[in-house]
Amino acid sequence: MEYLRILPGGTYVDATLGLGGHSIAIARLLGPEGHLIAFDRDTEVIEGAGAKFAALRSQMPRITIHAVAFAEMVQWVQPGSVDGILADFGVSSLQLDTAQRGFSFQADAPLDMRMDTRGGATAEQVVNQAGEEELANLIYEFGEERRSRRIARAIVRARPVTTTAQLAKVVAACAPAIKSDRIHPATRVFQALRIYVNGELDQIASLMESAPKLLRPGGRMVAISFHSLEDRIVKDAFRAGRTDGTWQVLTPKPVTATEAEIRRNPRSRSAKLRAAERAETTAGAGKKPGGMQEKFLRRSW
Repeated sequence: MEYLRILPGGTYVDATLGLGGHSIAIARLLGPEGHLIAFDRDTEVIEGAGAKFAALRSQMPRITIHAVAFAEMVQWVQPGSVDGILADFGVSSLQLDTAQRGFSFQADAPLDMRMDTRGGATAEQVVNQAGEEELANLIYEFGEERRSRRIARAIVRARPVTTTAQLAKVVAACAPAIKSDRIHPATRVFQALRIYVNGELDQIASLMESAPKLLRPGGRMVAISFHSLEDRIVKDAFRAGRTDGTWQVLTPKPVTATEAEIRRNPRSRSAKLRAAERAETTAGAGKKPGGMQEKFLRRSW
């Protein structure tokens, strides 16, 4: 909230509504004259957040919710009309903790991993229909997993792989945990599949391209990332914008959680927050950062 700098009566965008925590915090500071615009492509989380808004309606500003991915924001928000944009990237706690969504291997469930269950390929389709080389490449690129070829080979041999527990077992058998690692050996594979299935890096790159066009001069963008692939796109976009006069960077180094916060919320350990203010000119707006995911063809499996 400090970096977003909420102006009473202003217009703010929560690009990742999720459970509504950020949106409610923004709305309470906006006052009845303000306008909150929220986006989330997961219709299940929108229902839960909507119930929270209803309980606080007397205190709320005008709220508009769009059940679309934040990369489509430019179709719903007028250029130069927004005082601030907040984006909290990655999988939400609700998605992660709902076993049947298939994001976690903590419980056995179908391999889905789609943030928007209304369409698109599932992780099961990718795991069972992608070629071994393509599977290895996406595990390496999006999971930063050095043993990707070995893992892809094991997955292909084990097909059909249909559940989270089965996939985790296949990965652990061929690529056991490394002593220096504090994570399960399948963690990076699940991350890679989730990013690929949802086109997450392309989504972030699109948002970072459109954000300065949507903000008023002096408007602010705050982005929270949870791994290096996300953070790199945000950092590069802000750095390029600082060079060409689009952004004034407010966080020379990413802001991270304090030890006290990590104790209250262990998932905050890997979070990195970066913020920038839109300058008077947008000379560099439109240059697309990132692009890692563009090397893969998006296909319907």
